Amino acid sequence: MRIIAAVLVFVTHVAAARLFADAELSDFLNTYLSRSGYLGVSFFFVLSGFILTWTARPDDTTARFYRRRLVKIYPNHFVTWLAGLSLMIWAGTAINAGNTLPSLFLVQSWSPSFGVMMGTNGPSWSLACELLFYLSFPLLLLWLRKIPAARLWTAAGLVAVAVWVVPLISQLLPEDPVAPFQPVSWWKYWFTYFMPASRLFEFVMGIVMALIVQKGRWIGMSRGHAFLLLGLAYVLQVALPDSWGLVAPVVLPLGLVVAAGAVADITGQRSVFATRTMVWLGEVSFAFYLVHILVFEYGPIGLVTHPGAEHARGTLVSIGLIAVTFALSLLFGWLLYTLVERPMMRRFSKPRKKPDKAVKAPAPVS
Repeated sequence: MRIIAAVLVFVTHVAAARLFADAELSDFLNTYLSRSGYLGVSFFFVLSGFILTWTARPDDTTARFYRRRLVKIYPNHFVTWLAGLSLMIWAGTAINAGNTLPSLFLVQSWSPSFGVMMGTNGPSWSLACELLFYLSFPLLLLWLRKIPAARLWTAAGLVAVAVWVVPLISQLLPEDPVAPFQPVSWWKYWFTYFMPASRLFEFVMGIVMALIVQKGRWIGMSRGHAFLLLGLAYVLQVALPDSWGLVAPVVLPLGLVVAAGAVADITGQRSVFATRTMVWLGEVSFAFYLVHILVFEYGPIGLVTHPGAEHARGTLVSIGLIAVTFALSLLFGWLLYTLVERPMMRRFSKPRKKPDKAVKAPAPVS
């Protein structure tokens, strides 16, 4: 399912680019698809909490856990951060260390400055959130495991309520300036969507859902019903104004989708998501996610949307540009996964075992 979420992020950027000369088509895409990527990012956050809980081992140490997570995200991030910086220099973009260095250390999303948050590669803002999740996970899991099994659904409900408190608090923030992507003030947008602490609830939802499945408290909802509920939640996400529709409507349904998918896996149910092709796409989805904006900005779409270019093209030409951009993103994502992510995980995710010292056999007694 990870590749579906990554493609939803790609679709959001297609919708926001307004590539089509047909204004009605561009408006339609922007209205109804521009928040699909928001759902995709929330999926990754919920899934992260679920999988880390599902794979947690009693004999694991905090240091080993941090090592694995850092090796998982940072090599890909560093390569794409460096690629973004190189492309900025190549394009003649002014380099501001105050904007580019925070993203190198994955602290950019704590800043309300748009320039800082975008760094050299915009999608890495979500890795700043993931870094907070990873740092807090050992303590969160310790606390949440203490919840009695009979009260886990109550905990999930409380997390779902807490998610709605975030946009409620954001109403206290200034109304100006307006965000560049959505009709909401930038301050509300940053606080609700980008600020890592505000996204922690999605990660916690994933942890709680994993505990529900592990402790035999799953309600038996099928994947189909979970996806139907998620579809209705997305309609609400699109319809709600201001910061209310950025995150909150889809968090609980996403938790149900992830849990239903896990139950389907462990019970051996067939699924299109379990085919060899979909599993491979899921494996490269993280790399695809990290490279796709660079391809957007410096590839075919960037060439026709730079200042002074004819921005909107005919429908067929725009579809062609989108298809080529997607194919290039998948290609570079595969290369990043093959040449960086997978080798780094194999080499550094686990400490090397020290060779056993040879034990000298005792001399025979005469």
